[in-house]
Amino acid sequence: MSTAVDPARHHERLLIIDFGSQVTQLIARRLRELNVYCEIHPFQNVTDAFLDDFAPKAVIFSGGPASVIDDGSPRPPQKVFDLGVPILGICYGQQVMMHMLGGEVLRGEGTAEFGRAYVEPAEKRIDLLNGWFLDGREQVWMSHGDHVSRIAPGFEVIATSPGAPFAITADLDRNYFAVQFHPEVHHTPNGKTLYENFVRLAGFKGDWTMAAYRDEAIRLIREQVGDAQVICGLSGGVDSSVAAVLIHEAIGDQLTCVFVDHGLLRQNEAEEVVGMFRDHYNIPLIHADESELFLGALEGVSDPETKRKTIGKLFIDVFQKYADQIEGAEFLAQGTLYPDVIESVSFSGGPSVTIKSHHNVGGLPEKMGLKLVEPLRELFKDEVRALGHELGLPASFIGRHPFPGPGLAIRCPGEITREKLEILRKADAVYIDQIRKHGLYDEIWQAFVAILPVRTVGVMGDGRTYDYACALRAVTSVDGMTADYYPFSHEFLGETATRIINEVKGINRVTYDITSKPPGTIEWE
Repeated sequence: MSTAVDPARHHERLLIIDFGSQVTQLIARRLRELNVYCEIHPFQNVTDAFLDDFAPKAVIFSGGPASVIDDGSPRPPQKVFDLGVPILGICYGQQVMMHMLGGEVLRGEGTAEFGRAYVEPAEKRIDLLNGWFLDGREQVWMSHGDHVSRIAPGFEVIATSPGAPFAITADLDRNYFAVQFHPEVHHTPNGKTLYENFVRLAGFKGDWTMAAYRDEAIRLIREQVGDAQVICGLSGGVDSSVAAVLIHEAIGDQLTCVFVDHGLLRQNEAEEVVGMFRDHYNIPLIHADESELFLGALEGVSDPETKRKTIGKLFIDVFQKYADQIEGAEFLAQGTLYPDVIESVSFSGGPSVTIKSHHNVGGLPEKMGLKLVEPLRELFKDEVRALGHELGLPASFIGRHPFPGPGLAIRCPGEITREKLEILRKADAVYIDQIRKHGLYDEIWQAFVAILPVRTVGVMGDGRTYDYACALRAVTSVDGMTADYYPFSHEFLGETATRIINEVKGINRVTYDITSKPPGTIEWE
């Protein structure tokens, strides 16, 4: 039973029809940065009735891996071309526009392009490309095997590349635009300008701000909840914390937070969460310290998926036990974000691959007969941080690195013991302290220590040791979709390893993990 808060209903909206590109979310990010509200919907969900209800002010077709030449390849509904709104087609989106509007698309024939390319302007200049071609050509990122061989009636060639004679085309009478490359990615440096021009010519006022979102969300929360009680599962992370503060601002003591302490938190984390919410914000808070229950259930468990499922099941049981103590509770609040609710496109019709099982309060709404309050479900992670700033949360808290729901269980491969958890907490605290001391914390998306399930022989001073090895990890990211390792200096790594070995009894070897997170994956923990 979900009656989620939807402040976005009151904004101008742009529709992104997703054909399966790995970087579709980047399109949404570029638009949100321009204060334009947009939503991503898979092509198979975009029906005529959906278009009537959504009433977009403009539409963007994403890229995708399919070929418009093949039978059964994805299409938008024909009605999208009858809406009378500007449309921008990207890569596969360009090809499907040409195919449906009377052009022609062919395979390869030596004109496939993958990677960096350069587009040259034709004679005609259009408003979509204001700020482009100031130096004669523009770098773009291509990723296509098929290519447009004949443009649809009404379209003109605006720019070309060696492998794409119709790299940019436009039908100015209908405000239809199509590009063969990906303006949303970092490797198209001037791509943001193209999006900015598109939303400007579409007439967007840029009314999507966190200040406006905050005011509308508070109003809608009050409208949705009325006089009922709300329970919030507080993890201490940024998402659930921002949701809790926002809801408390809306309904005050009608909100009670339940903080389940599973004994897998970082050093001093439970005390910090309780201190902030109970003492600083004066939010009613139940501190459910059930660490013995969780650690007992995890004893002897090594398989990572079994760990997740064990923690997830216990979390639900514990949460329900404490939530049952709250009389008149009708709503469950969650810090669900927009990337959590975007549906993945599956051309085979089957379910998307499960990367990992999520640890949340899944199943509780139905089990307890609760309705959901999810005031952040329209936001990306950095927008949640901006909203937290609007709500007055400390900058040090808003900027915290993501922390997995199952906590240190994920950073402790193999069997979990109290001894290993204590070693891990201390090593992680030293590592984060080093990062902060060197002024690097805000440059890094996520950093943590993992204690490895091996012990190694070492010599410390005149003695022989047989202790654990640990791995340091740090990744950079803009949006959480892709990540790369942070390039620490050798001096930093040496100083950090020395501190850990000297200050943390039980570790005698430190390594640095330089693996990265490619596009298309979801989590690195």
